Amino acid sequence: MRRPQPIGPVPEDTARVARAAFRTGHPYLRLADELGALFDDAAFAALFPTHGQPALAPWRLALVTILQFAEGLSDRQAAHALRSRIDWTYVVRLELTDPGFDGSVLSEFRSRLIEGAADTLLLDTLLTWCREQKLLAARGRQRTDSTHILAAVRALNRVELVGETMRHALNDLAVVAPDWLRALSQPAWVDRYARRAEDDRLPARKEARAARALTIGADGYALLATVYTPDAPAWLLQVPAVQTLRRVWVQNYYRAGDRTLWRVEAQGIPPRPSSSARPTIRMPITPRRTRPSGSATKPTSPRPATTSDLR
Repeated sequence: MRRPQPIGPVPEDTARVARAAFRTGHPYLRLADELGALFDDAAFAALFPTHGQPALAPWRLALVTILQFAEGLSDRQAAHALRSRIDWTYVVRLELTDPGFDGSVLSEFRSRLIEGAADTLLLDTLLTWCREQKLLAARGRQRTDSTHILAAVRALNRVELVGETMRHALNDLAVVAPDWLRALSQPAWVDRYARRAEDDRLPARKEARAARALTIGADGYALLATVYTPDAPAWLLQVPAVQTLRRVWVQNYYRAGDRTLWRVEAQGIPPRPSSSARPTIRMPITPRRTRPSGSATKPTSPRPATTSDLR
């Protein structure tokens, strides 16, 4: 059940560690200190069900959404930053021992904002204040209204999704058909898909992110085209990772002749509930880092055997 949660003080231990980490100050700490009681979340109770598990405070989720937009992070990267970075913990006023939440919570929160027409009520209030305090500077002519931020964060998650879907397909095919995959694999695939998508920071510029999305799209179409050739083993079409790849590509790309194009709203992007689930197991929640640097320590994963075998 959604109960209003006013913005309280920063927990004592969180404040002590953050002040020790950033002795000369930090923009995010100033954001938290000056935010005060800009708003409470009582007006947003209608966005959440009246029964079931307690929901997270909308003001906390709104702050995380703004921070992830400012740093160009996907939902999973933002959730990890909240668990591992003292500056983020300070902004949202959590205890150092708070386990955080799964990245899917942010996607659900954005959907609630849009469906409840509350995006301007909540985010624009925060954004106006942040711009007045010079804590969120516009990048050239880039918009920083709530509609643009929600769309930009969604695009970041779509790029991460297609990259991880391609990596997942290559990994599975390398297990079930290693010789077949090695014969068709492109050299660039080894480095491009060796790491989890969430372990890499997406390009900061919109144009660079779009270029990466199109590169991944072309790679996926090349793999699917080979899977569907008469010479390929017929059973490859039944591999779940291949079926997921095809479904995700239909949702996020389309073809115009030989060109690979990224779907935008005009081409019909599936709404969140009907989109394919992410093809990888979610990363486990890791203990919060409280190092003086305040920087996130990214989870490390062993290099997939697929990419090594493709060399």
